[in-house]
Amino acid sequence: MRPLRNPVIQSVLAWLLAAWMRVCFATIRWTHENQPVAEEVWKQGGGVLAVFWHSRIGLSPACWPLDRATPAKALISLSADGEFIAKAVARQGFPAVRGSSANKDKADRAKGGSQALRDGLRQLKAGALAITPDGPRGPARQMAEGLPLMARLSGVPALFIGLSCNPAIRLSSWDKAVLPLPFGRGAIVWDLARYPEGGDIAEVTADWTRRLDAVEARADALTGLERV
Repeated sequence: MRPLRNPVIQSVLAWLLAAWMRVCFATIRWTHENQPVAEEVWKQGGGVLAVFWHSRIGLSPACWPLDRATPAKALISLSADGEFIAKAVARQGFPAVRGSSANKDKADRAKGGSQALRDGLRQLKAGALAITPDGPRGPARQMAEGLPLMARLSGVPALFIGLSCNPAIRLSSWDKAVLPLPFGRGAIVWDLARYPEGGDIAEVTADWTRRLDAVEARADALTGLERV
């Protein structure tokens, strides 16, 4: 049996990861760029999509201050790895909406994806939904159309968030995931978009991919983290 399928091991590892993240976030020297756009969204309240690439999930809690940001949930994969991540993220104050379009079984994929869409739209009526549009299995930095579709159906804005820290642990996973190390430099860069009225979903997806790439590249430039 795979270790991450054991709920006890999941819980222990999630607790350790969450504790490690809190230490790192408290000791990293953060630079924030264009944060007023996020602050204005939080001030207005209502639904918002918080968007970052899958490789930066380990940094994502740092971008969402629980004392003033819109209450958020995270869209997490239905996989065993997703369960582990869901528990770690929940310990940072972000309960999960479970669902994915990358499950092996076609019926499960359709069921999980449609349920995640319904639950995500329901969450967006009240608060924020964090989503990685290239997850959970990639290809890395290739945005699926689910994000623009959710923005079109809900009418809420999308906050593109570039996250970086240096030094960092770079995993050998498909997305080359970044995990923080303490006492380094960190950067959070923001951009805001709304689905254009009458916009073509393929064109919007391409544009939003470029914009999300841009904020992440800018964050890496601020910290000096090598782009992969």
